[in-house]
Amino acid sequence: MFSPTTVARMTYVIRSVRADEWPAARELRLVALQDPVAHLAFLETYEEAVGRPDSFWQERTAGAAEGADAAQQIIAEGPDGQWVATLTVLVEEPGTTDWAGFPVERKQGHLVGVFVRPEDRGSGLTEVLFDAALEWAWGRGLERVRLIVHEENGRAQRFYRRVGFVPSGVIVPLGDSGERELEFVLERE
Repeated sequence: MFSPTTVARMTYVIRSVRADEWPAARELRLVALQDPVAHLAFLETYEEAVGRPDSFWQERTAGAAEGADAAQQIIAEGPDGQWVATLTVLVEEPGTTDWAGFPVERKQGHLVGVFVRPEDRGSGLTEVLFDAALEWAWGRGLERVRLIVHEENGRAQRFYRRVGFVPSGVIVPLGDSGERELEFVLERE
């Protein structure tokens, strides 16, 4: 667990999710998928996610829970215990391919599922969440951390640049729609 963090006069607990917390993980994911920019930020819809069985959420949460080596879901818990933010770091190994079919050339982290409830945005919480994710990634010897962002998601791109991520030049086409996503990276110092 990471240290409790006070951001904008609110105290949040930043920590890794536990495997038995799948109902809370499901609930926050469903909230995220109803966000007005969800179509730009996530590769699934609310309709797809809400129809998934409990076993899916149990496996997903266990695979990224405290102590897992291949992934880690980090959450921010508000003073009332409600989850208010989340992100997941996936470990990608050299010699494999990523979700888009691109070869992975070195051991790296891939940040996915970044979400902060609207009422907690602008508080500095996202920066704290990213710090925790990077601490976890660097602690596992990852050489860099990357993320993929929709080319039209300007709000997210501005934030990623502010915390040190830069465009790598890799462009990921999204099917036949003509839409694209951009890779942003942060190299380990």
